[in-house]
Amino acid sequence: MQSVTRGGVPVEVGGEFPTVGDTAPAFTLTDGELKELSLSDFSGRRKVLNIIPSVDTRTCAMSTRKFNEYASGLDNTAVLIVSADLPFAQSRFCGAEGLDRVVTLSCFRHPEFRESYGVALQSGVMAGLCARAVIVIDEQDRIVHAELVSEIKNEPDYEAAIEALKS
Repeated sequence: MQSVTRGGVPVEVGGEFPTVGDTAPAFTLTDGELKELSLSDFSGRRKVLNIIPSVDTRTCAMSTRKFNEYASGLDNTAVLIVSADLPFAQSRFCGAEGLDRVVTLSCFRHPEFRESYGVALQSGVMAGLCARAVIVIDEQDRIVHAELVSEIKNEPDYEAAIEALKS
């Protein structure tokens, strides 16, 4: 089992985190209109999965804003914000912030996502949420960048994710 930290305290993370070169695991998640979307709904496009614990935390809100900004300059790319938040909270946050270039998806109905993507926080006060991670997937659903952020309160390496899209 892998781990990350929260304020320096180890937190167990379940599942198998994907690596560059892997085929992205299939998923089904729930969007802001309570519609089920799957990886295949984004077929033929590049995908950035910004996986976060909750839009209601400072770092998660910041990364959602930054990826929304980056999304404006990305061709043929879907930027997906994935968390265990209810779709209503995700939509409320994006609406209040004017974020309209990202797609919010919730794993509240599909906890298997956390395991299949290796981001299942299993200990500590955030157990049941997603660890912070960024996964970039190409048009053929191959993983070209994968970062499991080692300290939950830290931001991901945005430049590395965007650079992977240019390769």
